[in-house]
Amino acid sequence: MTRRLMLAFALLCAFSGTAHAQRSGDIAAREAAVLAEMNRARADPQGYADVLREYRGYFRGDIFRLPGNPVGILTTEGVAAVDEAIAFLERQEPLPPFEASALLAGAADDHVAEQGPRGALGHASRNGDRAGQRSQGRGGGRYVAEAISYGPSQGAEVVRQLIVDDGVPDRGHRTLIFTSEFTYAGVGCGDHARFDNMCVIDFGTTATGHYQVGASE
Repeated sequence: MTRRLMLAFALLCAFSGTAHAQRSGDIAAREAAVLAEMNRARADPQGYADVLREYRGYFRGDIFRLPGNPVGILTTEGVAAVDEAIAFLERQEPLPPFEASALLAGAADDHVAEQGPRGALGHASRNGDRAGQRSQGRGGGRYVAEAISYGPSQGAEVVRQLIVDDGVPDRGHRTLIFTSEFTYAGVGCGDHARFDNMCVIDFGTTATGHYQVGASE
């Protein structure tokens, strides 16, 4: 290999390493932002209702579009889901923040790594494992609940999507965020082949997903 080719190869490796580090840093920041935004909503549900009131103003029919952005997002329920979420938040009592769990975050990362490149959806891995089994695979317990967001690239957008829960009749994602028994959470985010981005949030009553004595099953 000539000296010029060696130099070019070294520069390419350095650039690739820098880009990977930047991407990893972006993902870590998004994961931290998701946890922080969930804790913001839990600590001050009425204040978060004001966030949704501002969001509501960007709807035209069932389409949400930010000012200056020509691309709109078609929703299933339009402002009806937003209004319902606001009403819920106005009734919701404040809750303690989630504590970060490294084990739950690892289980969430495992699902992102397995599902993201395939562009798959849902809570089951290709082998049929769900959140509890992924936690057990890391030495944790099976008492784990899970929420998944597809599409949004910013932490605040991820949490807003889950709290509004457009198109989800039982508002199950919102319920998880505001379940008082869940005091630990782990977040894993990454690329998704179909929707560009995904974030998985695993919730537990303990940091390891094991059963907590005195908790209801």
